[in-house]
Amino acid sequence: MSDRTIIPVDHPGTFILEELEARGWTQVDLAYILAITPQQLSPILNGKQGISPDMAVALGDAFDVPADFFANLQKQYDLFKAKRPNAAVRARASWLSVFPVREMIKRGWIDDSDDPSLLDLQMTRFFNKNRVEDIPFIGSGDVFPHAARKQDYASVTPVQYAWLHRVRKVAEGLDCPPYSADALRRNLPRIRAHMQDKDDLIRIPEILRESGVRFALVEALPGSKIDGVCVWNEDQPVIGMTTRLDRLDNFCFVIRHECEHVLLGHGKEATFMPVDEFDYDTNEQTGHPAEEIQANNAASEFLVPRKQLESFIARKSPFISERDVLAFAARIEINPAVVVGQIQHRTNNYAWLRKYQKSIRDYLMDWQCRDGWGHQAPTGL
Repeated sequence: MSDRTIIPVDHPGTFILEELEARGWTQVDLAYILAITPQQLSPILNGKQGISPDMAVALGDAFDVPADFFANLQKQYDLFKAKRPNAAVRARASWLSVFPVREMIKRGWIDDSDDPSLLDLQMTRFFNKNRVEDIPFIGSGDVFPHAARKQDYASVTPVQYAWLHRVRKVAEGLDCPPYSADALRRNLPRIRAHMQDKDDLIRIPEILRESGVRFALVEALPGSKIDGVCVWNEDQPVIGMTTRLDRLDNFCFVIRHECEHVLLGHGKEATFMPVDEFDYDTNEQTGHPAEEIQANNAASEFLVPRKQLESFIARKSPFISERDVLAFAARIEINPAVVVGQIQHRTNNYAWLRKYQKSIRDYLMDWQCRDGWGHQAPTGL
């Protein structure tokens, strides 16, 4: 990200004087040829005045060369004499061509600075690297340390990579006991119980924390498609979420999906799993990595047991009433919005009982582990 080497360029008048000497002409001779006075020609030869387009044409005729020759000499000299831009211009352009730097500054992830070395320092610290060259996408660093991992998943985008590092930064500031897989398994029923009422969702991060799992709710960056991720800090797991779709069924599914990644140790070797986004039908899993299929199945079974859901649909289809849904949800002890979401996926009818898919984000804005939506979580570089 260093500045380019600037090669000195002489004023075009220097060349004209050399050409006059080579031809045995005087300045008065050239003034005569150009039909101007020696006083008009002198500033050009002394480097005090530039060559206008009209003068470039006249000089071209006088020396029998294309007018572009003199026009280009003047252009190169003007560029050489132009004020050198702040050194941070090139650094900002290099970073902005890859990462959402302006949005990162806006959200307080990094500070705005005209010092290119400070920008480089902030970005290396943000990505927890020692050198710019070690940062994926902009240096020679790899997103995953093992090639096999790359073959199993679609590439993580630079925007997603920046987001998941913010998740790690937010999570680092949370107190948390050592992770216990047994504790997390024991607490899964408690987590599910708090999914029945939107007002109880705020209790879920604390249950995860008791199990040794940090939780961070970080607003998605523009242009990214992210619902959740499982990140590892050595032996400490972190679940990051965005509430991108802002639906209760999606929120509950993502929580349980990422918990399964944690329980199975997915992504631990590479420090994180590729970010998850759930715009697809979770029952259409052909071609998905084995880890994703495992997590999807665990989440679906956790929320609405498959056999019970299939039995309910078989008995009530094709006309499933709202009353039927409410009764079924009460029987399996889950919020009706989750049942509606599962049936919407199965039938591919997302307009059905859509009134149950209301925004849940307002119920999450008091969480300590929130970053975004006008709030900046306390972190340090």
